[in-house]
Amino acid sequence: MSASPENPNADFIVPHCEEAIGYLHSDDDLLIINKPAGLLSVPGRHPDNKDCLIRRVAEIYPSATIVHRLDMSTSGLMIIALHKDSHRALSRLFQDREIEKEYQAVVYGKLASIEGFIDLPLACDWPNRPRQELNFDYGKKAQTHYHHQGMTDDGHSKILLTPITGRSHQLRVHTASIGHPILGCEFYAHPAAKAAAGRLLLHASRLRFTHPYTGEMLDIQHDAEFVD
Repeated sequence: MSASPENPNADFIVPHCEEAIGYLHSDDDLLIINKPAGLLSVPGRHPDNKDCLIRRVAEIYPSATIVHRLDMSTSGLMIIALHKDSHRALSRLFQDREIEKEYQAVVYGKLASIEGFIDLPLACDWPNRPRQELNFDYGKKAQTHYHHQGMTDDGHSKILLTPITGRSHQLRVHTASIGHPILGCEFYAHPAAKAAAGRLLLHASRLRFTHPYTGEMLDIQHDAEFVD
C-alpha cells in the first residue's frame, strides 16, 4: 500500500499540524486532552515524524505517558497518565471496558433508521494493513451502537457512535458496512464519500469513567466543530 497522511510509512513525512492541543482536565494522576485532527498520537517511523501528541504533552508534563491512541486523522478526547501507577490503573479500565466512549461522525447519505446496533467481527487485512476487514471465520467480536442526530445541509447524516468493543478502525468499518462510510475516510469510503470532506469527520466527543484514585466520576464532553 502506498504511503499517505492516513497511512504514513518510513518514507512518508506527515504534514505539520498547526492546531494546538486542548487541555480539558488535569490532576495529579491524569490529563484529559483534545487531540486535533492531523496530529499523530505517538512518533512515526520517519525521523521527521517526531511531532506528536505525547511529545507535545511531555514538554509541559515530563512524566506523561500514552494510555490509548486515536488515529492521526481522528480528533477528540484522550486520557494521558502522569505516573506509572496511573498508567496501569487506566490501562486496566480500558481492558475491562469501564471507560465509556462516544464519537461524533458525519456519514454518507441518509440513514434508514434513527438508531441501530452493528455486530460484525473484525480482523486485520494483512496484505493491506493497517486496513481491517469483516471476517466471520476468525475475526474478533466488534459491536457498535449508533444514533442519528440530524442531517447536514448537503444531505449527509450526523451520527453518535458508541463502541462497545474497541477494535482498530471499528467505527470506520462498521459504518461502511451498512452503506454509510464516514466522510473523508481514506480506507473505507467510496470516492464520493472520501471527497465530500477535507478531513476524516470522526471525533472522540465524550469520555466517562470513575477516576482510579479519587473515585470521582469524570464525564468530559467536547463537541466536534463539524457537527455545528
